[in-house]
Amino acid sequence: MGKATGFLEYQRIDAKAENADTRVSHFREFHTPLSWEEQKTQGARCMDCGAPFCQNGGMLNGMASGCPLHNLVPEMNDFVYKGNWKKAFERLDRTDCFPEFTGRVCPALCEAACVCNLGGDPVATKANELAIIEYAFSHGYMEPKPPKLRTGKTVAIVGSGPAGLAAAQLLNRRGHSVTVFERSDRIGGLLRYGIPNMKLEKQVIDRRLKLMEAEGIAFQVNTDVGKDFSSEKLLEKFDRILLACGASEPRDIPVKGREAKQIYFAVDFLSAVTKSLLDSGLKDKSYPMAKGRNVLVIGGGDTGNDCVGTAIRLGAKSVTQLEMMPKPPKERGAQNPWPQWPRILKTDYGQEEAAAAFGSDPRIYQTTVKEFQADQDGNVKKAILIKLKPEQDAKSKRITMEPIEGSETEIDADLVLIAAGFMGAQTYVADAFQTAVDERRNVLAKEGSYETSAPRVFAAGDMRRGQSLVVWAICEGRQAAKAIDQSLMGYTNLS
Repeated sequence: MGKATGFLEYQRIDAKAENADTRVSHFREFHTPLSWEEQKTQGARCMDCGAPFCQNGGMLNGMASGCPLHNLVPEMNDFVYKGNWKKAFERLDRTDCFPEFTGRVCPALCEAACVCNLGGDPVATKANELAIIEYAFSHGYMEPKPPKLRTGKTVAIVGSGPAGLAAAQLLNRRGHSVTVFERSDRIGGLLRYGIPNMKLEKQVIDRRLKLMEAEGIAFQVNTDVGKDFSSEKLLEKFDRILLACGASEPRDIPVKGREAKQIYFAVDFLSAVTKSLLDSGLKDKSYPMAKGRNVLVIGGGDTGNDCVGTAIRLGAKSVTQLEMMPKPPKERGAQNPWPQWPRILKTDYGQEEAAAAFGSDPRIYQTTVKEFQADQDGNVKKAILIKLKPEQDAKSKRITMEPIEGSETEIDADLVLIAAGFMGAQTYVADAFQTAVDERRNVLAKEGSYETSAPRVFAAGDMRRGQSLVVWAICEGRQAAKAIDQSLMGYTNLS
């Protein structure tokens, strides 16, 4: 705990964000962290609640309540309050491989389950976590930790997202020789090309990778396992294989006119922008042009929001964002009590920036696209929208969103970004290793052991569980590392 009465004496203070109308001129992170002393006060707000739901990570009503990594939140906050940053770091490092990532992009499941939420604002645990790891980097705590002994065992990890990197870190520290294979030109997976720079600047990833390389992990880029690098070769060379390729098969919108040009999947758009930014500072213009265009984003989740913020930075003339579901309430309903994840209205940075740029929130609820229309050159120029209404199936009781006939409207749209979620993993890797998949094309791997149907092949992260959060990917990577270690050694001392 922090200070016994801290939650009564101190208000929650968050890092100050740069104004929405100015930060859209760049792709850098735009929050100014609190000072070390100010952050200590935020640590003091952690109360002696008796039952720290913040670190539970159990499932309630389909969502995690608290941290899936089971970070030792009260202890960590207590050390922040006392100014013992080294001890705080040691606690955090026990459970979270990459606090510099989760401290930036995690939706803070810990804070949603904080007991302080019952009568006020939750403890700023996410900001405390980020402060701890940044203090550790700036004060020399983050030194390479190569293993003293090598086991002689080899592990190949296919995919360099958070699940693959987490597994690589633990397996390497155990003494196994680890090689990470990545099909892209840079390591990082969705951290690199799926999350925009303003949420996670890429030097943060590079800083961590430098440490991992110094610890003995090998990275091999531009290697597409299952296509230009055979599974047979990998199985011959390595004792164990971990598939951590993510769930990167996007969900399409199969409507009339879908074949028009200038319609892209969100992940392809975001990846192209980030690659151009890293390669040339956007000078090569090797990404879909948004400048001067009416941008339509289909999908209301985090990826859709990232598309909104990115399009504005690229000079979009207008941005409209479609959300199929009804607008969430501003406060918890009776069917969504604490400590469940709050299913309430969230206005993220992209929507804030759109409101500042265009005068209103870009989201239109209970709406989807019925048809796209193209110009004489085949480029999309308009979208026909249709309103939706919730209907409950009499037998299954499942709620579906059905179109309302006669509710069609037309909007200008000359760049369309589809952020409608993902259908599971791309199957060519699973096919190459002959691993079984489920109806969503996720690789089937046993809960707890992470073993697939193919001998010596394991799976973790989004590739196993479907599209999810970075914190869940890290959790799965850590658990898969333990399972692989157990398989190789007959026991494991990884925690």
